[in-house]
Amino acid sequence: MKGPVVAISGMNAVDSPGPGVPVLRSLRESKLNPELIGLAYGALEPGNFMEKLLENSFLVPYPSSGPEVLLERIRHIHSLKKLDVIIPTLDSELDNYISISGELKKMGISVFLPGRKELHTRDKTYLKESLENTGVLLPDTISVQDVSAIRHVTEEIGFPLFVKGVFYEAYLARNYEEAVGYFYAMAGKWGIPVIFQKYISGEEINVCALANQGEMIGAVIMKKLFLTDKGKAWAGVTINNEEAKNISKKILDYIKWNSGCELEFIIENKTGKMYLLEINPRFPAWVYLATAAGQNLPEALLKLSLGEKVSPFQTYDVGKVFVRHSWDEIIPMKYIESLTIKGQLRDIEKGDNNE
Repeated sequence: MKGPVVAISGMNAVDSPGPGVPVLRSLRESKLNPELIGLAYGALEPGNFMEKLLENSFLVPYPSSGPEVLLERIRHIHSLKKLDVIIPTLDSELDNYISISGELKKMGISVFLPGRKELHTRDKTYLKESLENTGVLLPDTISVQDVSAIRHVTEEIGFPLFVKGVFYEAYLARNYEEAVGYFYAMAGKWGIPVIFQKYISGEEINVCALANQGEMIGAVIMKKLFLTDKGKAWAGVTINNEEAKNISKKILDYIKWNSGCELEFIIENKTGKMYLLEINPRFPAWVYLATAAGQNLPEALLKLSLGEKVSPFQTYDVGKVFVRHSWDEIIPMKYIESLTIKGQLRDIEKGDNNE
């Protein structure tokens, strides 16, 4: 039986990988038997060429192009390959998809997304204020709009501190000069504001979760075992931590979250207190670990997108480890040419002429 046609974004799979490929891996194991389509921002994004995971891939405009340009491109893709569901997996594109969700619904395309209010409630720049009445602990965090404010902010927070981009990346600054340098780097790459956050020494744990209007459908907790120079997990293990699970459940219910997400915590060495660092509004790049541990959260999100009822997961396997590695995909040059010139990996109208 033919399954739904599902498009997934985030085909980048480099040193700071997007969640698209692990979402594809999870959905490939789904009993819904979906036909999987990639949505990429660049012709050389590795996920485009993982033929065992997807049937085709299309280029889409960068989020900075705005929702109308995105909608026009999706209309064209939909005319070639009738889509049932789109699963955006990157922070920077969610605003655009929320803006066009009504038009997508008219086209028969479902998305399972938070509302705009909920999306911005968990924004790094507002999170401390958003959760101030919940009792959840957060490090001192200040949004910086201009370099002239850095001196005052760093004196207030103290060194060392993290300098974070509004969407991605974080660097540890140990002095004023490093803070200024990272400010310019983050502002140039991700825009204003740049977030300055107090450094807390401790053990970091992350929660990959899925919620339906605030009800937590599933949650898997991971401890990082090995980090890249950008602080990204290159190896991790599933653990059990009831406090992290309960705090996550409390937060998602409080903000009425609707979609996948990742909650990042740190347990302070000195006090044993648990602090929430941030909430990422999509599945993390390690989401396939959750699938391997017994909670296929992307499949559950797909079912919710299709209007199916999903019962909350109760357990998962503790002690499952993921270790990332590099893998060379060998492809014909005409694949790159097709994506670059036509914006799609395979020519649907004339059949697959890339073989």
